[in-house]
Amino acid sequence: MSNDSKSIDEIRMVFLQSLHQIAPEIDFQNVSPDTILREEYEIDSMDFLRFIVLLHEKLKIDIPEKDYPKLATLKSSLTYLNEKINQH
Repeated sequence: MSNDSKSIDEIRMVFLQSLHQIAPEIDFQNVSPDTILREEYEIDSMDFLRFIVLLHEKLKIDIPEKDYPKLATLKSSLTYLNEKINQH
């Protein structure tokens, strides 16, 4: 676990870059904060797991399976990741 804190803007950038790697067709300028990402963009379970791995690698955090629902929307994801990264 890294003790490096990150701003919400840095977290958002990493989140969107990671999402772009698994779903390059998404127009990130128009992603609504409350859109259910997996449903709206038809992200299957394998792509979602790749997304989790990308977040883990880039943000240096563990994301347990029980927390996957917290990554449903952009808004909930940023809240969760910000708390997880900056908890120390």
